Amino acid sequence: MNIHSAVTTVDNNPVLNIAIFGAFVAVTLFIVIRASRNNKTAADYYAAGRSFSGPQNGFAIAGDYLSAASFLGICGAIAVNGYDGFLYSIGFLVAWLVALLLVAEMMRNTGKFTMADVLSFRLKQRPVRMAAAITTLAVCFFYLLAQMAGAGGLVSLLLGIDTKVGQSIVIAVVGVLMILYVLIGGMKGTTWVQIVKAVLLIAGAIAMTIWVFALNGFSLNALLEAAVAEAPAGDKILGPGLQYGANPIDFLSLGMALVLGTAGLPHVLMRFYTVPTAKEARRSVVWAIWLIGLFYLLTLVLGYGAGALVGPENILAAPGGVNSAAPLLAQALGGPILMGFISAVAFATILAVVAGLTITAAASFAHDIYANVIRRGKNGDGTADPNGEVKVARRTVIVIGIVAIVGGIGAQGQNIAFLVALAFAVAASANLPTILYSLFWKRFNTRGAVWSMYGGLIAAIGLIVISPVFSGSEKSMIPGIDIAIFPLNNPGIISIPLGFLLGWLGTVTAKTAESRALAAEMEVRSLTGFGAEKAVEH
Repeated sequence: MNIHSAVTTVDNNPVLNIAIFGAFVAVTLFIVIRASRNNKTAADYYAAGRSFSGPQNGFAIAGDYLSAASFLGICGAIAVNGYDGFLYSIGFLVAWLVALLLVAEMMRNTGKFTMADVLSFRLKQRPVRMAAAITTLAVCFFYLLAQMAGAGGLVSLLLGIDTKVGQSIVIAVVGVLMILYVLIGGMKGTTWVQIVKAVLLIAGAIAMTIWVFALNGFSLNALLEAAVAEAPAGDKILGPGLQYGANPIDFLSLGMALVLGTAGLPHVLMRFYTVPTAKEARRSVVWAIWLIGLFYLLTLVLGYGAGALVGPENILAAPGGVNSAAPLLAQALGGPILMGFISAVAFATILAVVAGLTITAAASFAHDIYANVIRRGKNGDGTADPNGEVKVARRTVIVIGIVAIVGGIGAQGQNIAFLVALAFAVAASANLPTILYSLFWKRFNTRGAVWSMYGGLIAAIGLIVISPVFSGSEKSMIPGIDIAIFPLNNPGIISIPLGFLLGWLGTVTAKTAESRALAAEMEVRSLTGFGAEKAVEH
């Protein structure tokens, strides 16, 4: 076979693929069960007992961040849209610099388990925690949609399932496995799964990249020429504008969401609490940047390699559509065995990320809403029962799992990199303004926090509902109706500035000032780490 002839069929070996999948699930479940032995306290369940080193947490962050969107969605976006697809990689990577420079160390110094610990430190507990928990749940829901949809497409590709019912069953199985992982292992089990997954994913991507280069004489130019030859758009895949040329404002909106969203993602922020000190939090982010940066460079080769060896039209026609580019490239390189391995790694990727998202959402509900809003002070000492809190978190996991399954079934066929970009937009609109104001603006108050979070959340979701993503075209989530009056696919360019504006407006119009002593204490703690090991109570 000519190395640049397109792969037209999926050479499936369902028995082999199921065996590889089963082995991955068995190994990761074993890891989760071993890790679960030490889950005795709330700190163990939510923050893994703060027992991970910076490098370990860096791999776990990479495992959390390099989701199905990064591996499946971006490879497919580059294979089909070329340069415009690679912009996802650039945006996701640059976003880490924002997280490192502005929030990582300060969040670790100021918080305990969740983002709301930081936001409510010097503000009124109940309204701020409630708002933060609701925005956390919203971001996790959008992110879960992407991962579950990716799981359906991926396993359907491997098993040759091309019916909606079959893909729906696959999504349900992923949801059940996710619930088991989090119920048994908590944050420690989830973290070890993410570390193992990150190592396998990066190793697999490096191997495929070297293989693609070897087939093209280790020449990037030869690879790009081969991709151009297979692309219906020709050399347009090498320049900007193929996907976003018609509406550059949409691209600007997407870029804002990607770059600013990471620093507001609750499941990424929660990772900073699994290390013992702020110094280790900073080290973990540096490790994560190197690992994530390496991976996103590899996606450029993998994406164009899939375009050259498989062909954009064959990728789009396969079960799973654009998300099938990486597995089909693996098949073109190494046949069914490599395809099965790479797909199993992608499946482990999805499981690890959904487990991280689920424990974050459960912790937010149990710790912020149940323990600090509903049960606040019921022990007589101003605290809630930690054992009761963890029980509520476990029950919440089951509810979130069911919701994720239903949502994932509804989101089938969507590009998962694109769905994740919507989660980033919600995070950047609802969470980031409040985080930055809390850390850097002494005058910031409860009204500003609540207005910013609810306003940013409502604006982002509202604009998504009236955008072409939701209705009005064949590729929309609900193609049967048309309520699309907002012209952009991503709401970031409107909703992010609105979140900042509402935070400022709420603060300057409030008549009562917050405690200056607590504001000063938070500043000292965020900058020095002094007192960071104490429980955040006041």
